[in-house]
Order: sequence, then C-alpha cells, then structure tokens
Amino acid sequence: MVKKKVRESGIVERKALIAEHEGISLQRQCQLLSVHRSSYYYEPCRETDLNLELMGEIDKIYTDIPSYGSRRIAEALINQGYNINRKRVQRLMRIMGIEVIYPRPNLSKPNLNHRRFPYLLKGVKIENVNHVWSTDITYIPLRSGYLYLVAVLDWFSRYVLTWRLSNNLESGFCIDALKEALEVGKPKIFNSDQGSQFTCNKFLEILEAGNIEISMDGKGRAFDNIYIERFWRTVKYEEVYCKAYESFEEAKENLGFYIKH
Repeated sequence: MVKKKVRESGIVERKALIAEHEGISLQRQCQLLSVHRSSYYYEPCRETDLNLELMGEIDKIYTDIPSYGSRRIAEALINQGYNINRKRVQRLMRIMGIEVIYPRPNLSKPNLNHRRFPYLLKGVKIENVNHVWSTDITYIPLRSGYLYLVAVLDWFSRYVLTWRLSNNLESGFCIDALKEALEVGKPKIFNSDQGSQFTCNKFLEILEAGNIEISMDGKGRAFDNIYIERFWRTVKYEEVYCKAYESFEEAKENLGFYIKH
C-alpha cells in the first residue's frame, strides 16, 4: 500500500511539474523529464484484485494454448478452483485484447473503415535482414494493474527493432514504435494482424509513404505471425511471469534489460 501511494504521488508530482510549463509542448516536456507520454497519462487501473488475478491466469492459459476460447478458458479456471462464468471471461479477454486463434466463419458485418490487405508471406523464403518485419501487441500484468506491450521484429534475424509500453490500446504507442523502427532501416514487407491499431489510417500512411508492402494475417490466424508469437511466449516465461511489476517504470526497466540481453 505504501509503495502504491508513493508511486501515485510521483505521478501527481510529475504532472504538476509539467503543468507549470505550459509554454513547452507536452511531448518536449516529457522528453526533458525522461517520462514517456504513456507513463504521464498512466492512471491506476480500476479492476478488482480478483479480476487482475483472473486476467493473469487467463494470460498464462492463452499463452500456452492460444486455440482456447472463452468457454474452455472458463472451464480451466473452474478446474483451478475459481468461481467464474464464461461471460466474465469474455469481458476480461476483451480488456486484454485477446481472442481465440482458429479459422471461423466471418459472421460480422464488414467495417467499411477497415482497409484490408492480403497475407503476403505464405510460402515466402526469408533470406535476408529487412525482408520482412512484423508487429503485435501482448498483455503485461502488473501487481495492481496491467499494460500492453508492442514490438517490431525482423523475421530473418529475430531482432527486436523497437518496443513500447502503454496503459491503453489506442494506436499512439504502436505508431511511435513504427516510426522509431523506420529510423534504423526499412523492410520490403511489413506484416501485422487486423487490429485497429495497425489498420488505422495514420499507421498505414507511414508504411505507404515508405513504399513498403503491407501484409495482414488472416482473421483469427495469429500463427500467420508465428515468430512474434514465439517471442511473446519467451518474454512471458523468462521475464514477465518470474516477476510481479509494481509500476509502469519497473516494467519498462525490466523489459528493456531483458530485450536488450
């Protein structure tokens, strides 16, 4: 409890310091204070301790068996002794930004604002660096909250070009990660899933401006992006599940050390 109060106090103090200098842009002030904008906007999550515990268990089950949907995850949790129903599992999975992986009939109405691109990597032999990059988002638990991690990965070298943390699923942190990655190189093909963060106009415009071919996984087929799925599993079991991060700053420091290592 003391650590939580100190952490929240630190956030308030940083916001107060930034508020005193309104003549300087928020982005520049955060840079001067070595505070990421996602950290500046961070607010403690309002989920109950039980829901946070359930989300941690759901994440572990999903990481092990991504073909499990809400029904089978609920059954697994009940077998672990939790009193939970499928509806609650579905709600928590939506918050976590995950869905079952298997081909399903497309029963939803098309989103006219969602630009679709074909999957370009079937049968393609990756023979050099910067041939294919890919990106994805995963859920990161905190002791009293949660974050989302995005990374950009080179398929040939498995090198993590860049990564970002955020306390929400808005597209800004994904766009920042893409821009930083493009400062050190440019792929021929960029692959992602059909998440709203990667299909928004601003994200796609950056790729198109660089004459980069855009590839997207089939709906519900995360294994089309298998290398980054393997990377998430490694990160979870070798780093995240071994620790219980207290804050955004602690998660950023530890993940940064692990990814660099």
